[in-house]
Amino acid sequence: MDLFSVSGPVGRCWCMYGKIGPAYRQRLPDENRRAFQQSALSGDVPQGLLAFDGEMTVGWCQITPVEAVPYLKTRWTGAEDRREKTWFISCFYVRKGHRRRGITRVLIKASIAHARRHGAEAIEAMPLDGSKSPSATGSGYVSTFESAGFQAIAHRDAAHPLMRLSLS
Repeated sequence: MDLFSVSGPVGRCWCMYGKIGPAYRQRLPDENRRAFQQSALSGDVPQGLLAFDGEMTVGWCQITPVEAVPYLKTRWTGAEDRREKTWFISCFYVRKGHRRRGITRVLIKASIAHARRHGAEAIEAMPLDGSKSPSATGSGYVSTFESAGFQAIAHRDAAHPLMRLSLS
């Protein structure tokens, strides 16, 4: 699966930001890859979902219990009422040539079903508000999360709300 190969598009960060914060940039990509593989293989519940177009992997979404992303868990003020069984969508990647086709929306919908199947009571995410910042994002956009029923509950800054969807 070339999406996760050493030279693949996610071959540098390996979705480690939520786990260790900006420190992932100081580590060698191979160290991040090993940590990603260890966490992905260390449990009964998959920590992410893949999207396919035929045989080709075209997208990835990291969805985990919030405890699996300790850097993100402790960053947000305004989440003091976080439920015990909260999950977090922390990372997306959609392959070039497949963007703007609704793959992120499909991955969010699949993440909701996945988290619900595994006992989640709520899901949080920290997408980018594209109307307030022109930045690229690996965390999705506010508008996509809003269309899936998520609501902003706190703001780190104007462009990065903490959003939550209650599942109970």
